[in-house]
Amino acid sequence: MASGTLEKQTAGNGVSVETARPARTYRPPVDIIERGDELVILADMPGVPADQLEIQFEDGMLTIHGHVPPRQDESVRYLLQEYGEGDFYRSFQVSEAVDPTRITAELSSGVLTLHLPKVDAVKPRKIEVKVQ
Repeated sequence: MASGTLEKQTAGNGVSVETARPARTYRPPVDIIERGDELVILADMPGVPADQLEIQFEDGMLTIHGHVPPRQDESVRYLLQEYGEGDFYRSFQVSEAVDPTRITAELSSGVLTLHLPKVDAVKPRKIEVKVQ
């Protein structure tokens, strides 16, 4: 990952800051990949339907929120319940090296893929050598 291109939201002392949410929330594990012309974020979001996924970009902050509906209705009597219900929430500070107008997202098999294209000024480019 290029320095300063994408980073977790942190407080001034470098400690990760998590926003308080009214319901139980989980931090989805992510992989961040840098390619020549973009950053790719892969986030595990099991159980989140596409219509319950919200991705926002505002003031340099990329926020991912996925709502997981309950597996069973409230009348179900569990003998054992290990699955923790709750939403997924994660945010990242994005630098000016990313073009926010071209960010795209895909959800497939519980994995969210975000494409964050770099602005042309920071993309690597090959310089052609002319022979005279």
